[in-house]
Amino acid sequence: MTYIGFAPYEPQPENVDLIENVQHVLLEYQEYLPLTLRQIFYRLVGSRGYDKTETAYKRLGNVLARARRARLIRFNAIRDDGLTVNSPASFSGAGDFIQAVMHSARRYRRDRQEGQRTRIIVACEASGMVPQLVRVCEPYGISVRSSGGFDSVTAKHDLATDIVDRLVDTKLFHVGDYDPSGVHLYLNLEADVGRFVRELSIQEYDDAGAVSFSVQRVAVTPEQVLEYSLPTAPAKATDRRKFYGIGDDHTATAQAEALPPDLLASILKKEIEASLDGDALHESIQKERQEREQIIARLGTIPE
Repeated sequence: MTYIGFAPYEPQPENVDLIENVQHVLLEYQEYLPLTLRQIFYRLVGSRGYDKTETAYKRLGNVLARARRARLIRFNAIRDDGLTVNSPASFSGAGDFIQAVMHSARRYRRDRQEGQRTRIIVACEASGMVPQLVRVCEPYGISVRSSGGFDSVTAKHDLATDIVDRLVDTKLFHVGDYDPSGVHLYLNLEADVGRFVRELSIQEYDDAGAVSFSVQRVAVTPEQVLEYSLPTAPAKATDRRKFYGIGDDHTATAQAEALPPDLLASILKKEIEASLDGDALHESIQKERQEREQIIARLGTIPE
């Protein structure tokens, strides 16, 4: 049956229980919303005894689609990816534009990584996790991107070009699945982007060591799988890439979404603060505050 728009839904008793469990998960992690469907799935597996099977995952997706249409689950509590929107900027008049500029001025931000000896970037394999990681990284001025796009040679070359243009050593913190594809993705990132950086450094500065690039695996690591008892599954039989997994047969894998959002945030924040110069960050924030006040004062003289 095809459902159009909002639609009534009278779930079976077993689905009523499932929806209630999802509501509990969303309430527990309300500071980290929206969650991805896979994150909700792993929270149910880890804390509610939900089956960790592909059939159970598909069932969850179907039930939540119906529950959202029936307004039992808020649409904006769950993140869906795949849609790209590009809308032209427009205003209702000059006064509206000035108000928008003033609003932007009140949110003025400097580059908070200015003065750091090493610039940090965060990348996560699942694009749906980007908004949650942004909440952790935003206070430090750290950008977050989806690493899935790094299958593109253009994306890797663009990143290398930006690193060399800034002439600051750069470290990328990577969050991804502990499986053959996830591990090889971040290993390839370091090798491929690192080579671009070295060759561009020679081209621009005649010095292969003018600037460096490295990748640090923040999550998921084998140690985290064991320490936090994360759900595991065998590596896909079709994936023949060399992989040293978890467990007695060294084939078990774990998904990044299996880490609770608050735990992942804590792990990432700890790594960031261990790598940043706190004094340089404080100085940048002080400059930012002073410049914001100056900008607002100047804009305040413009008549609407």
